Amino acid sequence: MKASIRWVEDVMFIAESGSGHVVAVDGPPSAGGRNVGARPMELVLMGLGGCASFDVMTMLKKARQDVTGCVASLEAERADSIPSVFTKIHLHFVVTGRELKESQVKRAIDLSADKYCSASIMLGRGGVEITHDYEIIQA
Repeated sequence: MKASIRWVEDVMFIAESGSGHVVAVDGPPSAGGRNVGARPMELVLMGLGGCASFDVMTMLKKARQDVTGCVASLEAERADSIPSVFTKIHLHFVVTGRELKESQVKRAIDLSADKYCSASIMLGRGGVEITHDYEIIQA
């Protein structure tokens, strides 16, 4: 896996993935930015959410669950001192579908957290307290 980060101006950068996708990265005006892109730590948090959601949806599809929607909302706390690393992250999944089995949803989230989500496992091993919960909405 590869990526490149190209400086544009002030504290704005363009990040390009090895697969050719681009993301603007910028800071707030108080740090010299123009607020035209995500903050670097926001990208880390979004990456964790994407990784976990990918796992959960893959497992629910394999379990033949009729999922019509899945939203993961993440909330993180950061250290007050520099470096301002994540100390806690909570993922809340809202899974919508027809005749969803709670046991399958719980299992998918647990397996993602404990076995499959590289981002979650990496951050957890780095000392971040990561928690999960979920709700199911029957469509």
